[in-house]
Amino acid sequence: MTIDDLRTLLDYHYWARDRMLEAVEMLTPEQLNQDLGGSFRSVRDTLVHLYSAEWAWHSRWQGSSPTTQLSSEGFPDVASIRAAWVTNEERVRAFLDAGGDAGIHRVFEFKTLAGIAGQSPLWQMIQHVVNHGSYHRGQVTTMLRQLGAKPSKSMDLVAFYRVSPRAGA
Repeated sequence: MTIDDLRTLLDYHYWARDRMLEAVEMLTPEQLNQDLGGSFRSVRDTLVHLYSAEWAWHSRWQGSSPTTQLSSEGFPDVASIRAAWVTNEERVRAFLDAGGDAGIHRVFEFKTLAGIAGQSPLWQMIQHVVNHGSYHRGQVTTMLRQLGAKPSKSMDLVAFYRVSPRAGA
């Protein structure tokens, strides 16, 4: 794993996030908040979970281990989620770049939300963030279909590779 590999994975992650958010922006407030009985109650709650988990990982890289996820109540609509997430994206990218090639192997000690101690190198944490995003984007796609809404354009990694000039490098 190289820093360029991680940059490409983050490019994919945020590209897929943006495709998902474009589809979700078409929902009414009622649809956004409708209880669909999934892992997280609603589309909004799932989006906030996704952002919150990424925020928590970045916090851990800064030496702080959050003890709770961010509350959905702080994000009343898709625009508020997008704004916070784009700001966090800038922080994540800057952190990765600041560490350089050697930084991806730096091991971080942290505590989970449940208070359990853990440690992982940065490259594994970033891969986890991307994989976690893929998992929950799939859930959002299912939720959109349950609501009778149009799902996003393909968010598959291979679709990203086909459109990204960096991906083939």
